[in-house]
Amino acid sequence: IKDYCPNGLQIEGCADIRHLVTGVTASQQLIDAAIEAGADALLVHHGYFWKGESEPLVGMKKRRIASLLAHDINLLAYHLPIDMHHQWGNNAQLGALFELSNVAPLEAVSPAGIVYQGETSTTLGELSVLIEQKLDRPLVVCEGKADKPVNKVAWCTGGGQGFIEQAAMAGCDVFITGEVSEQTIHIAREMGIAFIAAGHHATERYGVKAVGEHLAGEFGLKVTFIDIDNPA
Repeated sequence: IKDYCPNGLQIEGCADIRHLVTGVTASQQLIDAAIEAGADALLVHHGYFWKGESEPLVGMKKRRIASLLAHDINLLAYHLPIDMHHQWGNNAQLGALFELSNVAPLEAVSPAGIVYQGETSTTLGELSVLIEQKLDRPLVVCEGKADKPVNKVAWCTGGGQGFIEQAAMAGCDVFITGEVSEQTIHIAREMGIAFIAAGHHATERYGVKAVGEHLAGEFGLKVTFIDIDNPA
């Protein structure tokens, strides 16, 4: 998968992994929590070494990496693979969480799995309430009339607002993602598709958690998911 960062082992720690901590972003707060929990490895969706990122290991980046190295903690990060995986990915997990049927990648978008689609029979207002209940937080944005019928849903977790046009052209009634841009609302209004932004962090908690649970069952690891809350 062509990605914006290296996927896999980013920081090498101890060779024997017994306790894995999972979380969304390798922030200092999550690293400190992993140290407190006695983790041997940290598995995240948002790691380090992004394209265009400043390369010198100074300041915040130096402190984060120094903390991992000082405690011999491995850092593993998977970005788009955790978004796209057909079973444990963020998109697949969100479809199950929102109780949608016929969940599958949206064929009009490449690579397969970056945007998903599913079916329901509800209204935009009812769907908005369900999403807030499932994510346990208010929506960032809900654009559209509450009584708009919703049968076909498309979504991309995180910062996927750029896919709204493809969702509209595929005949979807609503597009769900984490973030909103200024132009997103105009596109939604002019193309007749409802739009929901539910939070970047909020929509991307479930893939890495599911991967951790799978690894616990597969290898007998102790796995702890730690959610460092982020309203964005």
